[in-house]
Amino acid sequence: MGITTESFGTTTKGDKVTLYKITNSKGMTAEVIDFGAILKALYVPDKNGKTDDVVLGFNSIIPYEYNNSFLGSTIGRNANRIADAKFTINGVEYKLAPNDNDHNNLHSDFDTCFNKKMFKAEIIEKENAVKFSLLSPDMDQGFPGNLEAAVTYRLTEENGLEIVYDAVSDKDTVYNPTNHSYFNLAGEASGSAMGHKLYLKASNYTPADNESIPTGEIAPVAGTPFDFTTPTVIGDRINDDNEQLKFGKGYDHNWVIDKETDGVEKIAVLSEEKSGRVMTVYTDLPGVQFYAGNCIAYQYGKGDKAYGKRCGVCLETQYFPNSINQENFKSPLLKAGEKFHSVTKYVFSID
Repeated sequence: MGITTESFGTTTKGDKVTLYKITNSKGMTAEVIDFGAILKALYVPDKNGKTDDVVLGFNSIIPYEYNNSFLGSTIGRNANRIADAKFTINGVEYKLAPNDNDHNNLHSDFDTCFNKKMFKAEIIEKENAVKFSLLSPDMDQGFPGNLEAAVTYRLTEENGLEIVYDAVSDKDTVYNPTNHSYFNLAGEASGSAMGHKLYLKASNYTPADNESIPTGEIAPVAGTPFDFTTPTVIGDRINDDNEQLKFGKGYDHNWVIDKETDGVEKIAVLSEEKSGRVMTVYTDLPGVQFYAGNCIAYQYGKGDKAYGKRCGVCLETQYFPNSINQENFKSPLLKAGEKFHSVTKYVFSID
């Protein structure tokens, strides 16, 4: 159990990047970097005691400066999509980068999203954690308010990677962060993840239009390919003749978590039979975007191993897409002076 550091190279802008290795006594290691508060690697033992990295990523800093698939990224200020790249707060309209289908906004801004910024790091030895902090100035990426944001990665003795989001703004603003890691429990370069099984504690999801903007409807999953209320192999229905699957090129939708409290709850279980690895997801947020990696661009990842379509899956805890513009969705509005605090945990075990 402990934390070590090493150089992770220099960005094209001249920023020196540091990699932080967090280990526990159970053979698990998380690697995070201060560029983008990115989860670079996550080493987890399998049923035979063999340890593999289970998240997609790169072994040098330069690819992370481009990273069009957002591998391992902290997303902020707002994850997912905002329709027509605009929203209104207190009667003032704010415009964002129209970077998705030429007029919607996705993940705030591709060039200045949190995953492209240098964070200040603090090692918290007693918690086996690294805290990354950032001041996002007023109108950064088009969002109002000077926002003080922090992302803390904590590795527990229960083989849990805990991600804690904290923030405060001096103006009313939108804040909806997430982590965009792609998981493959057989190992990050083992090919398709479509043989994984998934359980989602969600009786409903938010159907979307052909540009992946939710229609505003909250629809039942029963009787559809979106029903993961019992563990189901991801690839079994991903190519079904279903309009929503055609719109998303597969699964790329927000599920409405069946919340029992306002606190941190178990919301998903991902498992892979050959390795025996099981990942259980906990969060206090109302939604989870399950993205099956349908549009991962062909690229070379760690060790020059090829990544491609559906070789990893994302479980992004969040407020619903376009929730700032949908009155019937829980709002991601952060009031001035109000403290934002949210916890998501990925806990690993063996089946």
